[in-house]
Amino acid sequence: MTGKIIRYLKKAGAVVSGQAISDSLGISRVSVWKHVRKLQDLGYTIESTPKGYHLTGSPDKCLPWEFADREANIHYFAQTSSTMDRARELARKGCPHFTVAVAERQDNGRGRLKRTWTSASGGLYFTLVLRPQLPPVLSSRINFAVALTLANLLNEKYKINAMVKWPNDILVAEKKVAGILSEMETEADLLSFFNIGIGINVNNQPPADVAQAAALKDFAGQSLSRRELLADFLNAFEARLETISDNDIVAEWKKQTITLNRMVKIVTLNDTYQGLAVDVDESGALVLQMADGSMKRVVYGDCFHA
Repeated sequence: MTGKIIRYLKKAGAVVSGQAISDSLGISRVSVWKHVRKLQDLGYTIESTPKGYHLTGSPDKCLPWEFADREANIHYFAQTSSTMDRARELARKGCPHFTVAVAERQDNGRGRLKRTWTSASGGLYFTLVLRPQLPPVLSSRINFAVALTLANLLNEKYKINAMVKWPNDILVAEKKVAGILSEMETEADLLSFFNIGIGINVNNQPPADVAQAAALKDFAGQSLSRRELLADFLNAFEARLETISDNDIVAEWKKQTITLNRMVKIVTLNDTYQGLAVDVDESGALVLQMADGSMKRVVYGDCFHA
């Protein structure tokens, strides 16, 4: 009902009486007033006048009713431990494919290798629940598809020169603006669900002690709409996902990466490797040429460019 009221006010574009909203939506005027108060608490600027209500401003929040046909699949949290936690709960309860858990802030946002992803207000933090008809062995394609979709969107719409970094970061001018984390559960020979967590520095200020991080606003020269960015990404990624079994995602990813043909250090929970990044194979593993000339495949880890 809250979503219906905000859509009614947006469509009207002028002062609308509480009685008119009540009659149109079939609720009492007291209920209208309560929903308007809720919207005001959420950050909508709604003027209350003797003649009724007038919407004059909307917050840049990823509230479900702001996503039209996706509303039923968007789960918004003002604050939560991690959208990965919420998405896992939703997936295990049987939520549909392409369900989204999105938060204003995370208390325990996660990065690779059990690191913390700082989640200050102004960033975009969400996890997408996928149920693709893919065998687990092909799941790495999803990570590459996510990174490519986001990088292409930043390049094409926002004119921000984004590049992909192995295994799943987005860099602009060698600074990290987004990170991607995934987890999956399997059933028989197929994925039960594949969750993709994405953290994007949009309008937030990354911590001062993270030297290689930046926000998109720094490159755009202005604040960006997180809601619009999420909507654009979901539309673009959904289209790409339909052909993920057919497309050569890895080959396309290699054309837009900043990792290959440079010296790198790979850190895992137990080991550290250094070498020249010469290729990424079809499984998504990074191929390193070691100092002795031998080749080593690395399937996971944190990558640091020399």
